[in-house]
Amino acid sequence: MSARATWKGYLKISLVNIPIKVFPATEPSGTISFNQLHGECQTRIQQKKWCPHCNREVSNSEIVKGYEFEKGRYVVLSEEDFENVRPQSTRVIDLVQFADDSAIDPIYVDRAYYLAPDGPVASDAFAVMRDGMKGKVGIGKLALYGREYLVAVRPYQKGIVMYTLHHAAEIRGIDVVEELNSVATKVRPEEIKLAKQVIETFDGPLDLKTYKDEYREGLQAIIDAKIAGEEVVAPVVETAPKVVNLMEALRKSLDTVSAGKKKTATAGPIAAATVAKRKRA
Repeated sequence: MSARATWKGYLKISLVNIPIKVFPATEPSGTISFNQLHGECQTRIQQKKWCPHCNREVSNSEIVKGYEFEKGRYVVLSEEDFENVRPQSTRVIDLVQFADDSAIDPIYVDRAYYLAPDGPVASDAFAVMRDGMKGKVGIGKLALYGREYLVAVRPYQKGIVMYTLHHAAEIRGIDVVEELNSVATKVRPEEIKLAKQVIETFDGPLDLKTYKDEYREGLQAIIDAKIAGEEVVAPVVETAPKVVNLMEALRKSLDTVSAGKKKTATAGPIAAATVAKRKRA
């Protein structure tokens, strides 16, 4: 099934305006969702919108948006107020700067979207700008889902990918993590050498397609087993040994690899629950 565009507008680079469509690049359906039930009768719980002042339930039509500027005091904003602050970028991705594609720290990246030309006429200009941006990333702004985003745009395979970015003010400084104050600033050269040797034994071409969400698969297996009336047996979880001597742990790691016992690294540390194929009596 072909993807559906979630946004239409223009990609603007100087005086060039390219009609485009925006498609989500990630699939949100990977997460297993649950409903809250009353354990006694397994009836789904209802969450009602209640006004404690009027002591009654209120409908969606009675609800307005308010900003709390002092404790217990609000200013109410109407839909017209929101319309008045909508910037030009509601329909235009205006790229105002270009830089090397390695210039963006991954910590700023939020979500990914694919860009595609909107109609045959836009295809040629789209392809020219895609190839012209090779090795570069464009920075601009876009209003999407009720807020304005900082975005990065760069070529990706036969199309263009756009990342919504966090603003610098949204990124917490690493200094707020007090536990890092106790981390040593200098380490022994022989320890670094051994650590690099261990890391090199796992070095290889990266293919993220080989990694699976083992937690989700295990949870789905449990759900399927319960539906089928089968017994669920939880796996034995081994406790990781504490590192008492780092050098000894590094040497043992190298010995394990040299003995042919190296195992492929997995995406998640949580082992999937095993399901015994024994039906309950």
